[in-house]
Amino acid sequence: MTGEISFVELGVTDPDRARTFYGALLGWSFGPGSGEGGGYEVRTPNVPGGIHGGDTGAGPYVFFRVDDMSAALARVVELGGRVDDFDLEQDDASTARFGRFTFCHDDQGSPFGLHQPPAARPPDGTG
Repeated sequence: MTGEISFVELGVTDPDRARTFYGALLGWSFGPGSGEGGGYEVRTPNVPGGIHGGDTGAGPYVFFRVDDMSAALARVVELGGRVDDFDLEQDDASTARFGRFTFCHDDQGSPFGLHQPPAARPPDGTG
């Protein structure tokens, strides 16, 4: 459903250390992530997430689900917000697995992210 929290990303300096900490604290399990700087897919009971490295001083990133990224980004600008010009280094394989992500700021400067989940795959794994 559009507008729900659909992904949480933790930016950290050391993703292995974060995996140990959050795994022990919250009982999360992890899978291989994507992108440079190392990282992990976070498997929580409800909202999927990730951990990426090389991000000193960062905090959690909250992403809200949208069905059409292009339309949502145009609406952000129309409402006085800002779309960040930050390359998330999303390749085709990562986009197919995790979807599209874009960082934005609202009309008061508060950061947030938009997430368009990947297209559903047919049960036979084709497409």
